[in-house]
Amino acid sequence: MVLQSSNLNGATSSSPVSTASLIFPLASQNFSKTCSALKQFTLSVTNRLSSIHHDSLFVQQVADHYKLPLIANERCGSWYIPPQRKAGSTYFKSTDGHQGQWSFSTRRLNLQVLEVVGQYKGCIIVDSTRRGKSMPDALSKTIPIWCAVMNRLLFDDQGQNIGLQTPTAVVAPSEQSQIEFRLDGFVADAKRLQIDTSILRQKLSGPLRPFFVTPDHPFPNLPSQAQKPYHPVVCLTSSHRVYGAENSEDNYIQGAGDDSESWSQGLTPAIFWRHKDTLMSATNTEVPSLIASLVTGEQADVQSQHTAATLITPTSSIWIGSNGSIDSDAWDAVVCCSCTNPVTDLEAKNKAMSTKRQPKVLRLPVPQGKLGSRALRTHLHLLAPFLQPILESNTSEDATEPFKILFTCATGTDLAIGTALVTLCLFFDDDGNRSNSLDRRNENEEVQTDKDTPRVRTKIDKLLIRRRLAWISIAKPDARPSRKTLQAVNTCLIGR
Repeated sequence: MVLQSSNLNGATSSSPVSTASLIFPLASQNFSKTCSALKQFTLSVTNRLSSIHHDSLFVQQVADHYKLPLIANERCGSWYIPPQRKAGSTYFKSTDGHQGQWSFSTRRLNLQVLEVVGQYKGCIIVDSTRRGKSMPDALSKTIPIWCAVMNRLLFDDQGQNIGLQTPTAVVAPSEQSQIEFRLDGFVADAKRLQIDTSILRQKLSGPLRPFFVTPDHPFPNLPSQAQKPYHPVVCLTSSHRVYGAENSEDNYIQGAGDDSESWSQGLTPAIFWRHKDTLMSATNTEVPSLIASLVTGEQADVQSQHTAATLITPTSSIWIGSNGSIDSDAWDAVVCCSCTNPVTDLEAKNKAMSTKRQPKVLRLPVPQGKLGSRALRTHLHLLAPFLQPILESNTSEDATEPFKILFTCATGTDLAIGTALVTLCLFFDDDGNRSNSLDRRNENEEVQTDKDTPRVRTKIDKLLIRRRLAWISIAKPDARPSRKTLQAVNTCLIGR
């Protein structure tokens, strides 16, 4: 619509209609505030939790239909799975499936999926996406790429490779072809990690085959496995697709569990499911204070709990855990990030201990989160002078038990991974044995071990770092070091 106006000379001009020309300024401001308030109400925590619960019922229906276990693709998937029905977690990133950025992650191998698939003959991986898409790229492309690479690694020599399987309604033939063109490179990257595929192959009786389920297209029939055995990997999108605005579906929010840091106020899937009935019955005004109370109580419980650490094989010395893993009787040395009280308590106990094992402690004063990953870069150089004398003084073959070094951070999944990774690269060879020399900057060269047996010492480069990270990923599937943490490791090791 165009308004005609005339000036003092009688000439006319045309101008487009604006909201301000139709509504008085005060009314226009009120209209804008009303729209903003409606959007905030629609996207409220109450509506999000209600939408999550609604979608979780569909997720459980799919699990019952296929009689397969549920795996959450973190961090969104856990919101939709009751803890008692959750068989595990994966960390497939949507960015590895974005147009033109397709990738197979050597940082997060997700080999724990094979354990579940081998035990139950298949699995269902749950994720969701926000308004505007019917399926997240993690389900439509990242997981199919992972399945294709795993099949090439494990079954290519047996003629059981079934190729790349993607949803035809989401992935165009041209995109499918471009991804297939890159598969050889992805497989080569995986082979460079030197993973023992024979152990992985024993878990499976056939290749992995992805299938795709959404609320709009539920329960597709799975082909018979009589002639060609395979393991179904059902990629389940939990949320119904919303085509209109946020408030067009009676307060239903598509992908309500996505990007929870921006809306959850500290609430986690575990807390939600533990207190679901209380949260669902609360009003909009009651929910914020209720969440604050629940989160505070849960944090106090977590801090008082001891959590088990994970041994990183093939070594017998390197362990990773959260700060709750620190125990004065268990470790010969502790490298702790983002911790104060646990280590202070540990050091206080050491003064009163009469036992021979009194752990030495290195505290790295780095905060949690992204700031901690950046700060880690300026503290990793402290690891070598702290650990080298400890390791050199404990190389005796008369030792009755393995020397144990614990690496911790608040979660045990990020900063602790970085410090342990540096240690594995500096002090351990390809067989998981302790190296005798700290300086490994030169090209491959022959060195002598304690037993006068020649061994090739490997140069520290990005490939070696990826191989050591693969040890951690296999032993500790929930390890998820941030990109900043890994950049700090690369700077520390390659810049030496």
